[in-house]
Amino acid sequence: MNEYGTLHKENGRYVLRFERFLPYTPEEVFSVLTNPDAFSQWYPFATGEIDLRIGGGIAFDDGEGTTYNGVITELEQPHVFGFREEDDLLNIVIRKEDTGSRMIFTHTFDDDAWAVETAAGWHVCLDAFHQLVYGQPVEWKNNAAELKEYYRETLDRTR
Repeated sequence: MNEYGTLHKENGRYVLRFERFLPYTPEEVFSVLTNPDAFSQWYPFATGEIDLRIGGGIAFDDGEGTTYNGVITELEQPHVFGFREEDDLLNIVIRKEDTGSRMIFTHTFDDDAWAVETAAGWHVCLDAFHQLVYGQPVEWKNNAAELKEYYRETLDRTR
């Protein structure tokens, strides 16, 4: 599960990209990805309220009084799930590959000041997603410090 993310610059914006191989069909991965209960277990601040259609909303609550909605911008079952969360774009593509699927997760944003923390955070969240796909309960690892150090060293070279 230690498939690290990379940072790229595209069209004046920053893009964090993660790839994960899962030994399941795209249909199985997509089913977990878009299941409201599972989504709220791995995606930060998700409430589990998802209107699964283009233009549909995804509800978020930071637990400190701030609520907001994302909007689904792409939906092609079982291969593409994309949405806008505030000014950021999240896109998840699932491709059939050999004996399973390759999930490509991208987060597009404007300000790279939080890129290291964001990369470390997504790394941990995608580890949690991985566990859900495998049918395991989510166990959050306490590896944030080492992930931040890794991303600080590698991402600084790409900016």
